[in-house]
Amino acid sequence: MAERFESLKTGALAGLSLAFAFFLTTLLNNLVLAKSFELLSSLAIDSLNLQWLVRLGIVCFSGLLFGVTYRYIIRSDKNPQIKAGGVLAFGLVRGLSQVDVGLSCSGTVVPFVVLAVESVLWFGLAAFFLDTAMKLGWIKPFP
Repeated sequence: MAERFESLKTGALAGLSLAFAFFLTTLLNNLVLAKSFELLSSLAIDSLNLQWLVRLGIVCFSGLLFGVTYRYIIRSDKNPQIKAGGVLAFGLVRGLSQVDVGLSCSGTVVPFVVLAVESVLWFGLAAFFLDTAMKLGWIKPFP
């Protein structure tokens, strides 16, 4: 039961980390990218609506799954390649699926490539927060 609780804490922290990253990138997209580059204008979000809330829910759930999996991936290992592999696996799966949707539904794929890069950065930020929490002893790595 203690291991399940640690996994839940890890998942919750990762979900919050991805939500934080989502807010930051949404703000960056609205204030900088969408206004500066016409090709990226589709990244702008006009208002907080149901679609935005669903996206936030998906982001939080993805973070929860990443956190639980990341804890089991890295265990007590100090190998940076394993950590990077976990981040890239989640980031690329999410990001490349967005590029695939962009190729299928849109005339331009550039905004979706930006979203793919964001996805990798999100999971990298979550991994940083999880590693920091483990170093501080807030979360215990899987033995």
